[in-house]
Amino acid sequence: MDGTDGVNTAEGVDLPGVPSRTDGPTVRWPRRTAALLGASHPGPTTAVTLLITGLAVAAGQDAAGCALVAAAVLTGQLSVGWSNDAVDAARDTAAGRSAKPVVGGAVSARSVGTAALVALALCVPLSLAYGRLAGTVHLAGVAAAWSYNLRLKSTVLSWLPYAVGFASLPAFVTLGLPGQPRPAWWIVTAAALVGVGAHLGNVLPDIGSDLALGVRGWPQRLGPSAVRLLLPVPLVAATVLLALGRPGPLGAVAVGAALVMAAGGSLMGRHRPRVPFLAAILVAGVDVALLLWQGTALA
Repeated sequence: MDGTDGVNTAEGVDLPGVPSRTDGPTVRWPRRTAALLGASHPGPTTAVTLLITGLAVAAGQDAAGCALVAAAVLTGQLSVGWSNDAVDAARDTAAGRSAKPVVGGAVSARSVGTAALVALALCVPLSLAYGRLAGTVHLAGVAAAWSYNLRLKSTVLSWLPYAVGFASLPAFVTLGLPGQPRPAWWIVTAAALVGVGAHLGNVLPDIGSDLALGVRGWPQRLGPSAVRLLLPVPLVAATVLLALGRPGPLGAVAVGAALVMAAGGSLMGRHRPRVPFLAAILVAGVDVALLLWQGTALA
């Protein structure tokens, strides 16, 4: 989710750093559709949508409200994932990341950029339909993620959009409940910590190529060894906060599970660079499961 200098002037939707490429005539629409979905970062997009919808269920939201939460979060996550690949197209190509659909030529950066803007346009009314205050908070989180894609990825503040984006999600859920109850501070803080951990895990596999291309965000400045050591800290701290915020019999179990997954992911990251990010998603799942067991996302 980073940006590059310059503006694409090709016909269609322009995003900073998007090279002007067109889909070849031999690329049929089923393949383009599959590639477009692949460019949305479907794993994290699906995981975040399911986890936050689960939070809405735990908070006692009705079926219509849960559907709105799911739709708003899904479109927001799609917009972030697509904008990431659209803005990063030139850099991904230079780094030889052929697994990326845009780099492989299965879909154009222009198409992915257009999809990102369409998803963002849908996210706005869906978010606000859940409640004006709740929707504004969610859109602030989505805006933070876009700011990462467009600019902050290459700065020492690269962690901040992740923290803000993740923290906005439980607040979005609770502020849309009857009476607009404020979310518990420890839940919002825990979500922000999970976001920081997700940032570290997400960037870890690409630190070497990022540095070669001049991307110097916070993890790149720390280096891969330091990131692997640091990664478990915010993830486990988040689970500890949740366990202490509303003590229960499963708190210690959740903390132990989070510690094993986060530390294991960090250790395995030396040989399997994608594992730490998966570990971050799994720890987030443990945190949501803890909230579900507690029965509410409120203070």
